[in-house]
Amino acid sequence: MIINFTQTLIPTLQCPPGKTRAEYCDRDLAGLLLEVRPSGTSTYFLRYKSDGRTKYVNLGFSSAVSLADARKKAKALKAEISLGADPRGEENARKEVPTYSEFFEKHYLPHAKQHKRSWKRDEELYRLRIKGVFGSKRLNQISRQQIQSFHTALKLEGLAPASCDHHLKLIKHSLNLAIDWGMLTEKNPAVRVPLFNADNKVEHYLSEADLEKLLMVLRTDANRPICLIAMFLLSTGCRLNEALSATWSQVDRQNRVWRISASNSKSKRIRSVPLNDAALDVLGQLDTEGKHEHLFINKHTLLPYTTIMKVWNRLRIKAGLPHLRIHDLRHQYASFLVNSGRTLYEVQSILGHSDAKVTERYAHLSTKTLQDAANSASVIIKAGLKDAA
Repeated sequence: MIINFTQTLIPTLQCPPGKTRAEYCDRDLAGLLLEVRPSGTSTYFLRYKSDGRTKYVNLGFSSAVSLADARKKAKALKAEISLGADPRGEENARKEVPTYSEFFEKHYLPHAKQHKRSWKRDEELYRLRIKGVFGSKRLNQISRQQIQSFHTALKLEGLAPASCDHHLKLIKHSLNLAIDWGMLTEKNPAVRVPLFNADNKVEHYLSEADLEKLLMVLRTDANRPICLIAMFLLSTGCRLNEALSATWSQVDRQNRVWRISASNSKSKRIRSVPLNDAALDVLGQLDTEGKHEHLFINKHTLLPYTTIMKVWNRLRIKAGLPHLRIHDLRHQYASFLVNSGRTLYEVQSILGHSDAKVTERYAHLSTKTLQDAANSASVIIKAGLKDAA
């Protein structure tokens, strides 16, 4: 039925009894119609033809959209259609773009499991915080402002700046992959969102007294396997996962070297770690050679250790060093090297840093070595002055 639409008339239009819907067309604007249902709800539509077919675009409920706004939307769409656009086709294309949850769970996560050792951390960040904010949004509906607000909100929630940045980096990386895989044709909205980049490089170095307290505990505590793991970390500077994954086939005691496989190395390269006397002493105390593939075996499960944190927490408290993290043993080993006069290049090679910038964090530890070098010049100068006198 074609009628003259007015704002006062629209609420009075009804669906005749026995019909599932009724269409009223606006006399003033061709293509604009109002669909009324028996329930009383009415919806504005724009009807148009494209590709030889009649199509409809939903403009909104009459209870939420005024007649003036419906006409305005309809006119704008008709102008686009006259230029060759197909609003319904574009709408269908938008619907084909997956939501962030669909993309992350069906595409990103399976890929990460094959290419990232830290994929479980990605899954945790997504599940705990990212999914609730972006999960239901289609990839092309995520904006830079939304990501920026999310990043800021995490910090206001109390998360450390570095943790906030991990969330942002994951979103940025995942959307980059969506673009690479053709699931997102727009620019990555996370690219220009700045990181907090807080300096969280905290290391706890041991004084001679603290080191002696730690070594006393590691020498005498009843849990020998965990104590030996800690001693091995302190003696080699390796990472915990590298030690727990170490196998006897990687150890060459005759040439005093331990070759870490690429699959267990953070740099994803084979790395050779020199074995000093302390490290060889640890290996000599192990009773797993010839019995098990791995160096460190849990006596209760007869399997390699996957974590030692519960026992480590007890050991560090027992030593009076509650803030000493397991990774600080690697930093302590680095301090041994630097303060013994070894160059940062040597430290980089032994610790397996792929970037020299990572090793530079230990540069300040060489102050004592440099002071000793400077004092050697002072001795010569003083001796010369004494002779001149």
